[in-house]
Amino acid sequence: MVRLPAVAGRFYPADAQALSAGIKGFIEDSAPKVRARGIIAPHAGYIYSGAVAGAVYSRTSLPARSIILCPNHTGLGKRLAIMREGAWRTPLGDLQIDTEMCDALMEADPDLEDDAVAHKHEHALEVQLPFLQQLQGSQHRFVPIVIGTQNWDALSQLGHAIAETILKTDTSTLIIASSDMNHYESDAVTRTKDAMAIDRVLKRDPRGLLQTVWQERITMCGVGPVTAMLVAGNELQSRSATLVRYATSAETSGDFDRVVGYAGIILE
Repeated sequence: MVRLPAVAGRFYPADAQALSAGIKGFIEDSAPKVRARGIIAPHAGYIYSGAVAGAVYSRTSLPARSIILCPNHTGLGKRLAIMREGAWRTPLGDLQIDTEMCDALMEADPDLEDDAVAHKHEHALEVQLPFLQQLQGSQHRFVPIVIGTQNWDALSQLGHAIAETILKTDTSTLIIASSDMNHYESDAVTRTKDAMAIDRVLKRDPRGLLQTVWQERITMCGVGPVTAMLVAGNELQSRSATLVRYATSAETSGDFDRVVGYAGIILE
């Protein structure tokens, strides 16, 4: 099964040459690279968040495998939806799903369900793939997971399963959490709220992040993916988290009254 692109021509260029050139413009070739346990990368249209995504990918030494966690914006499918076989197509070609790792994850977390429906129209994972293709080509293998819950027990269990699977399968695997930050408040309010959430991430505090987002009413769409990634990172003995770049949509749109925040973070 090939999952066809859902947002090519809207979130990023549908033309392969234009897409490749656009990503090259976001990538900093001279940036020093680190071996990361996980990263947080935004998933808005590239015109808004591509520079932040490019900054974090530029500084990450990409391994052959990744597990990509994203939120469920569409409401379709299961609450923890993995797609265990096939390929995803972008204008840059096809990327193969890592079925071996998918099966190991499903064994480690019985709540993960094989469900292509949740993935069919979801943009948050799709927009990460061209960066991986541009930087690594078609040899990269990935595990796609859509998360439609903010339940601590479910996210903690998933994080444990990810860490267990990485330790058993391939310790170099990168965990990618796809998330934007606060949505549709003023630039000043968004920056204040995002700073609170980012502080919890930099302290590698998954439960604190979840509680802060709830208590402060921060509309961080990917809090579930980031929480699970932090749980896994802590089990994998992550040592630090670094904010690579932060921006809001106002920097592109000029609208400071209704913005979205974007953070690029590396977990080592």
